[in-house]
Amino acid sequence: MSSDESGFIVRTISAQDGLKLYARDYGGASVTSNPLPIVCLPGLTRNSRDFHQLALLLSRDPIAKRRVITLDSRGRGSSAWDDDKSHYNLAVEAQDVLATCNALDIPKAIFIGTSRGGLVLHLLAASQPDILKAVILNDIGPVLEKEGLADIRDYLNRGRKPADWDEAVDILQENYGCTFTALTQDDWRDMALAIYTESDGKVVADFDPAIAAQLESLDLEAPLPDLWPQFEAFQNIPLMVIRGENSKLLTTATVEEIARRHPGMSAKIATGQGHAPVLHLGDIPAAIQHFLAAI
Repeated sequence: MSSDESGFIVRTISAQDGLKLYARDYGGASVTSNPLPIVCLPGLTRNSRDFHQLALLLSRDPIAKRRVITLDSRGRGSSAWDDDKSHYNLAVEAQDVLATCNALDIPKAIFIGTSRGGLVLHLLAASQPDILKAVILNDIGPVLEKEGLADIRDYLNRGRKPADWDEAVDILQENYGCTFTALTQDDWRDMALAIYTESDGKVVADFDPAIAAQLESLDLEAPLPDLWPQFEAFQNIPLMVIRGENSKLLTTATVEEIARRHPGMSAKIATGQGHAPVLHLGDIPAAIQHFLAAI
């Protein structure tokens, strides 16, 4: 369950501008069976709790235990909110990742990026490729589909707020149920526990509202820039792409183009899931472990 607060050490890191970042360190630096840690970067309004169950699996793997770092981006989860809302951008968040790796003495790692976390990895590939030993992109690529962005914008800016945890689960099922058919009731509750938190006795979304507000001004009528130039920097880096079977943000055509440009890429479909797939469900952990075994 996402409410489980065991299996990791809390790390507090100072970003380049002094803002405090929160990270979970599964296994810690004592893990020696594989010296390459895994660093997990969450989506736009998500946080380290999204990776909790996967991090436990990987850090406790009886064959190859791995150190896993999961990060709360600024303004999300337990990381501090930024007074300067313009700092909620990919370039600053990429610098936060580098600051985290530097603070934890991680010169090179395997990275898992979900949605926005994967966009951050595109920037790091173009600017700091030496830190990337291998990359797993979770339902993200160089091309973002307008329909998927519109869904994210509309969901985040709806006014309905849960009165309790049961209603939080209901809201998630209403919004995502048609694309996440593989989830059980326990999975939905796990998702709610990862997305929401309790504050002053109320169940609230666990991120700075300014992040969602940025999407309100998004002009989906204008052409969207792509990240193919940055993607080219992945050429010599082992790459895996996971796509939700029902995703509206990452299309099959984009995955096929990624495979054409990166012939060694490993692809995985998350059956019965949308954007963005829950990585500890079904056969996804086995696919990830198979990819990692070759690194």
